[in-house]
Amino acid sequence: MKKDLLVKSILISTIASTFLLAQNEPQKLGEVTVSANKIEENVQKVPQSITVISNEELEEKRITDIEAVVNEIPNMSFEKALNGSLSTTFRGLTGSTFTLSNPVVIYVDGVPYYDRYDYNPSFINVAQVEVLRGPQGTLYGKDSTGGVINIITKEPENEWHGSINAEAGNYGYTKGSFNTSGAIIDNKLYAGMNGSIKSDDGWITNNYSGMNKDANRTKAKRLSAFTIYKPTDNLSSKFIISHDYDKEYGRRGINIDSTLPINDLQRDESVSFDVPSYITRKTNSQSLKLDYELEKMKFESVTIHKDFDIDIVHDSDFLSDTSSDGLASLIISDVETWSQEFKLASKNQDIKWVTGLFFDDEKREQGPYGNASARGTANVVSTIDTNTYAVFGQVMIPLNNFELTLGGRYQRISKDIKSNFYTSFTDTSTSLHKYDDDKSWNTFLPKLALSYSFNDDLMAYTSVSKGFIPGGFNFYSTSDGSDSSFDSEKSTNYEIGIKYQQDDYTINAAIFRMEMKDLHVYSTLEGGIFVTDNAEEAHSQGIEVDARYYLGNNFELTASVGLIEAKYDNYTDASVNYDGQKITGTPKFTTSLGISYFTQDGLYGRVGIKGRGKTGFRRNGKVEETDGGFTADTKIGYKVNDWDIYGYITNITDEEYVVSYGRGVGFNEPRRFGLGVKYTF
Repeated sequence: MKKDLLVKSILISTIASTFLLAQNEPQKLGEVTVSANKIEENVQKVPQSITVISNEELEEKRITDIEAVVNEIPNMSFEKALNGSLSTTFRGLTGSTFTLSNPVVIYVDGVPYYDRYDYNPSFINVAQVEVLRGPQGTLYGKDSTGGVINIITKEPENEWHGSINAEAGNYGYTKGSFNTSGAIIDNKLYAGMNGSIKSDDGWITNNYSGMNKDANRTKAKRLSAFTIYKPTDNLSSKFIISHDYDKEYGRRGINIDSTLPINDLQRDESVSFDVPSYITRKTNSQSLKLDYELEKMKFESVTIHKDFDIDIVHDSDFLSDTSSDGLASLIISDVETWSQEFKLASKNQDIKWVTGLFFDDEKREQGPYGNASARGTANVVSTIDTNTYAVFGQVMIPLNNFELTLGGRYQRISKDIKSNFYTSFTDTSTSLHKYDDDKSWNTFLPKLALSYSFNDDLMAYTSVSKGFIPGGFNFYSTSDGSDSSFDSEKSTNYEIGIKYQQDDYTINAAIFRMEMKDLHVYSTLEGGIFVTDNAEEAHSQGIEVDARYYLGNNFELTASVGLIEAKYDNYTDASVNYDGQKITGTPKFTTSLGISYFTQDGLYGRVGIKGRGKTGFRRNGKVEETDGGFTADTKIGYKVNDWDIYGYITNITDEEYVVSYGRGVGFNEPRRFGLGVKYTF
């Protein structure tokens, strides 16, 4: 039941007023440095849309995962599919089942996270998060048509420091984490380690006899260690090794009732299904970064090895007492990647430039992959090899008050697949049909930007950049080879923006239009076969604004809003014409507003509100819109000496709205609350 409006208003007002008590000295906004162009720059001078979240802001907002970061960004939204995959939608761009990639790529100290099943890195030792909005293929490649989320970890000091953190909340939630780093040999050899363990019983109950009642419980572990060696003032190396493990049970939503209007569907906290259902993710990565600095330039080498496994078992219909009782869907996959980047960048020069080479080799072994039902079993076992070679460069030329940015990336991507289609998960002696194919794509991704500085406080810019996601193969290939592959997705982004900063406030705004060709979309063929298809033409256009204002006395106000129109211009699927209909999974608007009071000692707190507009999903042969909604969160704590004790509530008023729609309906999280304690040394 929803609470009475008066109760909600009193609750929010009480929380907000709790920390509006103390007074202190006013604060001023300092310069923020980012590495968006792979060289360090003042964020207010970079001619593109960027959101920066500092370590302090991560803590005050209790941002502990990638979903919380995405929810801070205008026109960006996060989707947890019912099969366990994770994806980010931005400006109408989203991934599809068999592309596996996300249009927004995450980098943690240069290590990429882009796969839909490997998209939730650790946030324990983060110094800063940089969200680069718009196509970033020129410098980053890796399918980053929508943007890049750069996660920069903290650098160690000579003196050993660290922290220990513990939290507990409703639905059986517990989490513990630690972080420590320091010098083994002052100014030469450093080391650090961090980790976490989390458990959550979830909010859905399975009433089927003999099954665990906690239908969507989760367990997660993170462990990472690093060393930094600086034998000379010019040479340094950083080696990082990390291990991530997640196991999520059940599903996050309900089965579809297509007879009800989409906005009449409700979050159901009780289900009944008869097959233990879970997704297990294991990721191991190692990276080596070498830096050598000269007087006028800097050389950098980044070598990465990454191996992640997924093991998914789902009840085939998430129901009981049906003809599919005891039957399951399976996805077993192992992905190993090696990548190497060499980069040379300017240093202490008026003309800034960066150039480099990139190589990547990915091998994906998958199977069993399929579904068992009363009609039979479909199981595909496949191997896909992907190789990428690229050369890139960018130059920023000052022309009095103007700055001209010219960049480009030439890349060749090749893929080959070998797959066999079986009618059993256990008997793979006879293949119903085989599919062997290979494809390659050569593409050039240019970037052009021109900025003008009116003075030290105000800058305006305009830019054009291209994005590219290669085509690929549908695992469920048909026997005649039709619908077994899909074409590359291409986009062109046009943007005009301003950036304005004073001592106590900053405001940034951008207007954009993105034109897309062969957009990757999720489609269902006759017989219930799922594939990635191409929407021939689509577009999105809108505006994004974010602002920060220091009110004085340690109070800070932050706000953002994104408005977007995203539509298919030329797309027909299964004889249904979607021309002029909204691109699915893209909210009409996203917005956030928050006020915080923060000090180094004593009382602190924050209350924030986030909004999500109407969102379209394909249903019953057309795009239907969900209503969206607003949620409020808060965190209030007290710091004394090295201790921090706090409480938090998310979705204070327990609002409910649809966030995903496919083989089932997914909803936002219900109200969560808990307590935490952190000790810093």
